[in-house]
Amino acid sequence: MERRDLLKTAAAAAAPFAATASTSARAAGEATAGTGDAVAALTKELNPVIQSKRDAALAILQPSAKDLQHGLELHADSLVFDSYGFSPRAAIDGEAMKRAVMAGASDLEIEDLREEMGMTRYVTDAEEQREYREAWRASGVTCIFQNAGQEGQDPLRLIKRLARFTYATDMLGDFVSKAVTPEDIEATKASGKHCLYLTGNGVPLTQQWESIPDELRYLRIFYQLGIRMMHLTYQRRNMIGDGCGEESNAGLSDFGRAVIAEMNRVGVIPDCAHSGWQTSLEAAQVSEKPVVASHTVAASLYEHIRSKPDEVIRAIADTGGLVGICCISRFVRGKGDIAAFLDHIDYVAKKFGVDHVAIGTDIAYSSRNSGEENKKAAVAGFRRKREPFRSLWPKDNFVPSPQAADSLSWTNWPLFTVGLVQRGYSDEDIRKILGGNVMRVCRDSMVDQVAAAG
Repeated sequence: MERRDLLKTAAAAAAPFAATASTSARAAGEATAGTGDAVAALTKELNPVIQSKRDAALAILQPSAKDLQHGLELHADSLVFDSYGFSPRAAIDGEAMKRAVMAGASDLEIEDLREEMGMTRYVTDAEEQREYREAWRASGVTCIFQNAGQEGQDPLRLIKRLARFTYATDMLGDFVSKAVTPEDIEATKASGKHCLYLTGNGVPLTQQWESIPDELRYLRIFYQLGIRMMHLTYQRRNMIGDGCGEESNAGLSDFGRAVIAEMNRVGVIPDCAHSGWQTSLEAAQVSEKPVVASHTVAASLYEHIRSKPDEVIRAIADTGGLVGICCISRFVRGKGDIAAFLDHIDYVAKKFGVDHVAIGTDIAYSSRNSGEENKKAAVAGFRRKREPFRSLWPKDNFVPSPQAADSLSWTNWPLFTVGLVQRGYSDEDIRKILGGNVMRVCRDSMVDQVAAAG
């Protein structure tokens, strides 16, 4: 049987269950659709791009009809929480971008305009909103720990993405909302909608160095604005510690220890996904709350600057934290496909416990219109001229096959669940990996805000 037919068969087979579940939901006075209806939503009328990527993953997984149906039903019924990712991205307005370039906009202005369009244009453009909604529906994701702070420490730099996603959730609240507590996320699942839980790619610092309390005052302000997790570092060294690209691997600074103490006090989760191994290890050792590496891989399977070795993963697990396995082919290595990705989940779950692994995709669905709009914007001078300071990557010539890369697409989340079913995980453990573990860390990181205000 063709894999596409398997998807249709699974959705059809769930129809009787859908009727039962829908009747129960109505009897309970709930708005939630039945699981069978949700399964149909995962598989029905996918656009050609989403369908082709779904087919690529199915060709690798080769699930039985039974495993496919069970995986889709389980995914539809579960609270699915991406431990670090990006909501679907809109295409830019190519003509508007071209006008900005021709008017002499700087590289920084162009980069900022491109980012704003990708993060907000689905609010105002009907076609882009259709793409946005369809990608969410196909993914079956309840919540994303959304990257809402550009890499760095300057509060003015960090606030831009935060503003954009606040704007998007304010304007599209009937479909995707901003969650600020785990209870908000549970309510979103119950209503059959979607939400963003916000994280930042840096700790906001005034960088005036008057005193430690003065330097850290914006951390609580950003918490009040909705940020619930923060990167300690990015690739480079900062005043907190060494990033993952620094050869010195010097670890956490004295100031970094004060940062983590303040994060614990306020209720912000320390994220060492982009931190050096020693910085990550020491962050876990000094934190009194869970620490995470929200989007990484196991170095024992493939060693990369963005991976984490066993010693670090164990230290993170000992805090009650987790590692989120990402969907980046060159990080998971092997063939760079969905099977290699599942190997990393297996490794962490079996060696450190299923309570300490999640999925942090670190990827996004991009609108089908992006290619055409990018062509419109392609004029002389529209290019990045220098490597940005934040980047510090080793040379890597690995090129996965198109099928391998497609198999890890963000809209293939339902097939991540199917793959876990195939590998023999119990439903309870799969629910933990899909979102339960992230929810637990979020709950364990919450603090008494009356006490924190003191």
